[in-house]
Amino acid sequence: MSLNAKTILITGASRGIGLAIAKRAARDGAHIVIAAKTTEPHPKLPGTIYSAAEEIEALGGKALPCMVDIRDEEQVQAAISQAVDIFGGIDILINNASAISLTGTLETSMKRYDLMHQINIRGTFLTSKLCIPHLLKAPNPHVLNISPPLNLDPRWFGSHVAYTMAKYGMSMCVLGMAEEFKDQGIAFNALWPKTAIATAAVQNLLGGDEAIQKCRTPEIMADAAYHLLLRDSRTCTGQFFIDEDLLRQEGVTDFSHYKLDPTVAEEDLVPDFFL
Repeated sequence: MSLNAKTILITGASRGIGLAIAKRAARDGAHIVIAAKTTEPHPKLPGTIYSAAEEIEALGGKALPCMVDIRDEEQVQAAISQAVDIFGGIDILINNASAISLTGTLETSMKRYDLMHQINIRGTFLTSKLCIPHLLKAPNPHVLNISPPLNLDPRWFGSHVAYTMAKYGMSMCVLGMAEEFKDQGIAFNALWPKTAIATAAVQNLLGGDEAIQKCRTPEIMADAAYHLLLRDSRTCTGQFFIDEDLLRQEGVTDFSHYKLDPTVAEEDLVPDFFL
């Protein structure tokens, strides 16, 4: 079982979890379509689509950097068409791109509200819709959304209802599309971390360097995604996986190497705020 020569389109793959998943697949020789906006270095956000491509190819994969704002249908379609022309098809889609604002109703500007819903829900729906005709031709097609398990407990809504709706919209795409395409053999699943993950976004939200030391690295999500994408798409669909739980299913028992700071105790890691 391998991702060798599989074509994987990953939104938001220039950094963070998206890049980590891309690099894990690249070790198998996968073809990675980097669909992200960043083309020039940003003072606060590491990585561009071109630096990501260099990292992927250094690990043995093939990379196609595409400047894509997933709110723009023409840009998404252009990246998909280019991927199909160069690599011959699309085997896997990972809807990773996301916008976040952990603000209450009165503190959430409508500009920020629109950004979250256009990227998280509309972007996921759009990219999935445009990839599905190509995924139908793949031998083991997967769509993986980086989104939380659905839980209508009010505590997940009260503090940041706009963001919760946006992320749960991605999860509802899993629920609905898995049912819609189950007979055609496309798997739609979600993956979410058990603990906070050390990314630029989390660092900015949790309070800087001190807080991020209590996170795990993106590699735990990458390893979990890797194992999930090797599963049979016809029998593994419509599920909401947690990274640690999935890896335990694969026989992993030691998670210490995923800690950003190896001196931090497991019980002191910051739990994710949807679990």
